[in-house]
Amino acid sequence: MVQGTGSDVGKSLLVAGLCRAFVRRGLTVRPFKPQNMSNNAAVTADGGEIGRAQALQARACGVAPSVHMNPVLLKPQSEIGSQVVVQGRVMGNAKAREYQAWKPRLFEAVRESFDRLRGEADLVLVEGAGSASEINLRANDIANMGFARATDTPVVLVGDIDRGGVIAQIVGTRAVIDPADAAMIAGFIVNRFRGDPSLFAAGMEAIAEKSGWPALGLVPFFRDASRLPAEDAVALDTRRRPADAPVTIAVPVLPRISNFDDLDPLQAEPGVRVLMLRDGEPVPADTDLVLLPGSKATIADLAALRAAGWDVDIAAHVRRGGRVLGICGGYQMLGRSVADPAGMEGEATTVPGLGLLAVDTVMTAAKTLDAVKGVGTDGNAPFHGYEMHIGETVGPDRDRPVLRFTDGRFDGASSPDGRVRGVYVHGLFADDRQRARWLAWIGAEPSAVAYEDGVERVLDALAEHLEQHVDCDRLLALAR
Repeated sequence: MVQGTGSDVGKSLLVAGLCRAFVRRGLTVRPFKPQNMSNNAAVTADGGEIGRAQALQARACGVAPSVHMNPVLLKPQSEIGSQVVVQGRVMGNAKAREYQAWKPRLFEAVRESFDRLRGEADLVLVEGAGSASEINLRANDIANMGFARATDTPVVLVGDIDRGGVIAQIVGTRAVIDPADAAMIAGFIVNRFRGDPSLFAAGMEAIAEKSGWPALGLVPFFRDASRLPAEDAVALDTRRRPADAPVTIAVPVLPRISNFDDLDPLQAEPGVRVLMLRDGEPVPADTDLVLLPGSKATIADLAALRAAGWDVDIAAHVRRGGRVLGICGGYQMLGRSVADPAGMEGEATTVPGLGLLAVDTVMTAAKTLDAVKGVGTDGNAPFHGYEMHIGETVGPDRDRPVLRFTDGRFDGASSPDGRVRGVYVHGLFADDRQRARWLAWIGAEPSAVAYEDGVERVLDALAEHLEQHVDCDRLLALAR
C-alpha cells in the first residue's frame, strides 16, 4: 500500500508507474483505492464510476477499469457535502460528520472489492488517501492505516521533497501516528527530487535514522507527468500556457469542476494554448474558443460563473464572433434554464442559464453512466467516450445535434449559426480524428499528435523511471 505524508505527493502517479513496471515483469496486477475523493471520475466496463486515477492505473495494468478498484468514491458538491458512490453506484449524500458514521458499513464493501481483486491478481497495489498522519480521523479510517491494519497490507510512505520539508513530513508522521500503525510501514520513498541526488544522501540517512524506516527510493521529478490524466483539480495550476500558440482556448475554472481530463488532449496540441482562468481573470479578447467543462453542481457553478463576471465576458465573446463549447454541466449552463425540482444538487430551484442555446435542462434522480462511441454529425469523425450526468436536456437547438451514437441516438445541440455547441459526452478529444474536427472548427492547424499512443509511451517511460530509482525487487519481497 502506497500512503502519503499529504495530498498531492504523487501517490497516484507512483502507483500507475509501479502497475506498469510489474506488468512488464510478467505479473498480473490490479490497482485499488479503498476510498477516494474526486470529481474527476471515469465510467467502468461494469457500468459504474470510479476515480480517474484508478482508471489510469487500470490502463497501466492493461485491464478494463472496474468498480471494485475504487469501491468508495466521494464526489464533493455544494451545500450538501459529498455524493457517496459505493461500488460504482450512488448511495446518497452525506456531510462530513455524518459520513464518519457510515464508514463501518462502507468498509464491508471495501473488503469485498479488495478480496475480489486479490483473488484475480498476483499483486494488488493499493493507494491511500490524503495523509497517513490524520490522527483526528483515525478511529473510523478505511482509507489509510485502518485499511492496512485490517487487511495486513504493508505500507510504503511517500513524501514530496518538491514542496519542501520532506524530512519533517516523514519523521513527523512517525512521531504522531500510533506505534501499531507505524509498525505497518515497511519503508519510505522521497518523490519529486530535482538536482544532484548525492546532495540529499545525508537527508535520506537522517530520515531513516529518525523514523526507523528504510529508504526504498529517491525519485527524481518526472517531467512527463503532466501528459497523464490528473485526478485532483490542484493539477490545473501547473498546466502549461505556451504564450506563442496561435489558438487560445479559455476555460473558466469553477469550484465544482469535474472530468477536466477532457482537456488533456488539447493541452498536448503544440498549436493550442489552453488558458485556465481563475476567479478575477477575464476572458481574453483574442480567445478563439470558450470551453465550459463538466461540473458536479451545475447550478452552484453557474452562480459562481456569474459572480466572476464570466457570463458578461462570454456574451461579449459571442458578439465578437467567438465560439463556445459546453461539455456536460457546461452544456447545461449554456441553455435557457436549469431546473432542479427535487433538490438533487441542494435546494429545489430553477435558475436562468446563459441563454446561448435554445434548450432547457431538468435535473432527475436517475444518473446516466454509459460508455459510448459513434461519429460527429459534421464529417463522420469517430469518437469514443462516456456519459456521466444527471438531468435531461430538451429544446429546439437539439434538432441540430453534434454527435451520432452507433445505436442511432444523437447527442448535443448547436445554435443556428453553429458557433455555440453543447454535448454530454466526455472524452471526445482523445480520438485524434475527432479532435482534429474540433480544432478545425476554431481555426487551428492539424497536428501529428497521437494522444492515446502518447499516454502509453509515458506510462512505459514512467515504469522505467521507477525501476531505476525505486527498489522494486524489495517492494515485491515486502508484499504478502
